[in-house]
Amino acid sequence: MAEAHHSPLEQFKIKCLAFCGDGSELHAFSFTNSSLFMLLSVVAITLLMVYGMRQRSLVPGRLQSLAELSYEFVAGMVRENVGPNGRQYFPFIFALFMFVLFCNMLGMVPYSFTPTSHIIVTFALAILVFVGVTIIAIARNGIHFFTHFMPAGVPMWLAPLIIPIEIISYLTRPISLSLRLGANMLAGHTTLMVFAGFVGSMIGLGGALSVSGILPLAMVTALTALEFLIAFLQAYVFAILSCLYLAEAVNMEHH
Repeated sequence: MAEAHHSPLEQFKIKCLAFCGDGSELHAFSFTNSSLFMLLSVVAITLLMVYGMRQRSLVPGRLQSLAELSYEFVAGMVRENVGPNGRQYFPFIFALFMFVLFCNMLGMVPYSFTPTSHIIVTFALAILVFVGVTIIAIARNGIHFFTHFMPAGVPMWLAPLIIPIEIISYLTRPISLSLRLGANMLAGHTTLMVFAGFVGSMIGLGGALSVSGILPLAMVTALTALEFLIAFLQAYVFAILSCLYLAEAVNMEHH
């Protein structure tokens, strides 16, 4: 009898670990595998920044170098895309980037879970960015914020067409921001799982040292390296788009 193969989508299944209520039924206060790996991401980030910077040596060790590199990378991103006015928002962008990055990277560990592959998680992050940026824009610019929906130089007779388009474009930001991250992580992990299944089948047929086993194994290794790169790039894209939205909010008086 042939061995049953698990679906590549099985890795994205939400499982209740605690506070499940009746049986394993999920509810608002359930502690799931997604909750666990988000918590692990926060703990890992905290340990990196606190433990890595505890000595502050002139010649940094590995953890201190990684912590300093992370700090400088995000600081440069904020400085280049938001400008001096964005310095006070650096902690938020840094926390956002590190959280998405660690969720993505922890999801690369075999038999783990990737919280950012679920749209509910990425949409919650995107809504946080959207609402926060909108509040900052209104607080800093007042009624001038609404001129964002009528670009300068556009004839007034085009206002009935341009304004609805700009409003729709603005309101769809959290959708595009969340879908970009969630879809990339979902597609990448699914593809990796499918190819890993092919490798297992081919090795089983031809042996690990055969051509039929080596070539797919090399391909999966390359795909894994690519997926690590994508995990980093998606965190970077999420953070830099948040910076660009923030730049519009804090620098609106210059436009």
